Amino acid sequence: MNNPYQAPAADLATDQQELLYVGFWPRLGAVIIDQIIVTIITLPILLLVYGTAYFTKTTFIAGPLDVVVSYIFPFVWVLAFWIYRQATPGKMVVGAKIISAKTGGKPSAGQLVGRYFAYILSTLPLLLGFLWAAWDPKKQTWHDKLAGTYVVRN
Repeated sequence: MNNPYQAPAADLATDQQELLYVGFWPRLGAVIIDQIIVTIITLPILLLVYGTAYFTKTTFIAGPLDVVVSYIFPFVWVLAFWIYRQATPGKMVVGAKIISAKTGGKPSAGQLVGRYFAYILSTLPLLLGFLWAAWDPKKQTWHDKLAGTYVVRN
């Protein structure tokens, strides 16, 4: 029989579960690992197509393949890992995953896309949005707050 004064069992499990939020330094380590992986994948392609002139170009974008390799590929790579594993390889190494702040479960694809584009806002004021995790009680960055996510220990 249901007790009207008791939360549903699923809510109790979430409420009783102690979340261990992941702070600035492990998250920075995860970003470095992810960037190394993406660079190992993309740099040889860019060098093969554009040669060393890629690094001395005077334009922001070297060509159509540069857009695909430098912008579209990282976007798809990160989102695929976030959607299917709730973490990029770097986050997996540090034992972290992304959860929905509202449900405590897997974030929606919309939340994750929003989180990715909110990186721009976290970056603009001298990376302050990323540094925010250092002093936020729940270790949220601005992009976490905007997307309604937390990064927690597995």
